[in-house]
Amino acid sequence: MSWGTELWDQFDNLEKHTQWGIDVLEKYIKFVKERTEIELSYAKQLRNLSKKYQPKKNSKEEEEYRYTSTRAFLATLNEMNDYAGQHEVISENMTSLITGELTRYVQELKQERKSHFHDGRKAQQHIETCWKQLEASKRRFERDCKEADRAQQYFEKMDADINVTKADVEKARQQAQLRHQMAEDSKAEYSSTLQKFNSEQHDHYYTHVPNIFQKIQEMEERRIVRIGESMKTFAEVDRQVIPIIGKCLDEITKAAESIDHKNDSQLVIEAFKSGFEPPGDIDFEDYTQPMKRTVSESSLSNSRGDGKSEPKFGGKSKGKLWPFIKKNKSPKQQKEPLSHRFNEFMTSKPKIHCFRSLKRGGAGPEDFSNLPPEQRRKKLQQKVDELNKDIQKEMDQRDALTKMKDVYIKNPQMGDAASVDHRLAELAQNIEKLRLEVQKFEGWLAEVEGRLPMRTEQARRQSGLYEAQNTSAVNSCAQDRESSPDGSYTEEQSQETEMKVPATDFDDEFDDEEPLPTIGTCKALYTFEGQNEGTISVAEGEMLYVIEEDKGDGWTRIRRNEDEEGYVPTSYVEVYLDKNAKGAMTYI
Repeated sequence: MSWGTELWDQFDNLEKHTQWGIDVLEKYIKFVKERTEIELSYAKQLRNLSKKYQPKKNSKEEEEYRYTSTRAFLATLNEMNDYAGQHEVISENMTSLITGELTRYVQELKQERKSHFHDGRKAQQHIETCWKQLEASKRRFERDCKEADRAQQYFEKMDADINVTKADVEKARQQAQLRHQMAEDSKAEYSSTLQKFNSEQHDHYYTHVPNIFQKIQEMEERRIVRIGESMKTFAEVDRQVIPIIGKCLDEITKAAESIDHKNDSQLVIEAFKSGFEPPGDIDFEDYTQPMKRTVSESSLSNSRGDGKSEPKFGGKSKGKLWPFIKKNKSPKQQKEPLSHRFNEFMTSKPKIHCFRSLKRGGAGPEDFSNLPPEQRRKKLQQKVDELNKDIQKEMDQRDALTKMKDVYIKNPQMGDAASVDHRLAELAQNIEKLRLEVQKFEGWLAEVEGRLPMRTEQARRQSGLYEAQNTSAVNSCAQDRESSPDGSYTEEQSQETEMKVPATDFDDEFDDEEPLPTIGTCKALYTFEGQNEGTISVAEGEMLYVIEEDKGDGWTRIRRNEDEEGYVPTSYVEVYLDKNAKGAMTYI
């Protein structure tokens, strides 16, 4: 099946068909080019989408990504970025392997097609020229034959006419012979031209045209094969990135499976836990009976002697706000008449701490005293860690400069050793300042971890708090507090009042209902100097009694004897709880 034999007379149609084939190829190139543009646009939109939802640096959003669900979302964003990269790969490969290659091929194809059809037209023009020559020779032969016939007829007429002279007859005979000779020559020429034309025509339709059409057919078939290969490449480019896209999707699935709702719930507790104890029951106030403004010592003694626990002053429940409110009472304090302490407590002016509340986004006190205890502890610990890192950086710089100075001392030609002294002095000053800062924040941290009821005057000045001794300040302080999402307290009047009743001996007397039972023993692993209120000093290797285990705040309550008890860090002791005690466990 060849176009040269089957389509020998369809030169024009073949020309149109091959042009249509090139148009189809160019249309496919345009299709692939638009596909690459779509892939690039899609990848760009995916990257912009991923960037849009990425957490901003040094913003509150960055803190939200500690939850497993938000970390999974962040992983999804990162994988979508890689997913977009694969679409960019698709675009690049299609551009280089399909669009670029086919564009060059189309140019070559056009040149080849032009050459083939030029040869076809040239052959067609040649056969047409031969045909014209044959027609001219034929017409000339026909004309000469007619002229010869007329000359012969004229000669015969002159020969039959008796009136014509012999010379005229001879002239007519010679003219007839000349015409016959010209006719014979034209006949020979026509015969030769006809044979030549037949030969040329045979070569044209059986050799030249089939060869040209065969080349055109091969060219068209190559175009068809090439567009088919390009379509395969089109699919292969997509198929090559499927494993990577599948891996991206697997990572998204893995991130989704890593979400731990329990862990997120625990993080919420750590983020917003205030450290306060829930309020206790409110005492019933009987307005039907006249209030007794004085209480006799004997009545209080009798009530305590009967072993009945009296309601605590001001509706104070057993679950106090600060667990370290108790003091180690001295024997002198225990022997003081209870009525004296009660009268002193009733007549003393309560201390009222009023400070301006921190609006959302405002600068807080340096000691984070505006935060609840647990949040304040976390902030202080974070600050201490940051300062320690800064100290380490300064020390590394100092060590490096010290080594450099030693090198300069050993090799003076390398540099002047005195040139680094100024910088070393600056580093020493910076380290000293940072250490003082660490000590300051560690003091506040120890205060929070020790749950001290009141701070020292120096710490109070550093945190920006002040005390008001008159009771009239109570009315100017807000009674209700609202907790903002960032853990600070805000109010409509931009002020917050915290009323603290001084921890007097009378308060301790009412707090001490019955001695807590012993739930185990402990051994001091290290020496601890209990300098803060509510703590107790222990010596390394000392054995003591445990009366209250660690409740998650890092402190264990112990007792040395009936009069000495307090809190020590849990990490300083090895606890052996009684197996029969509720919730007994061993801390090492």
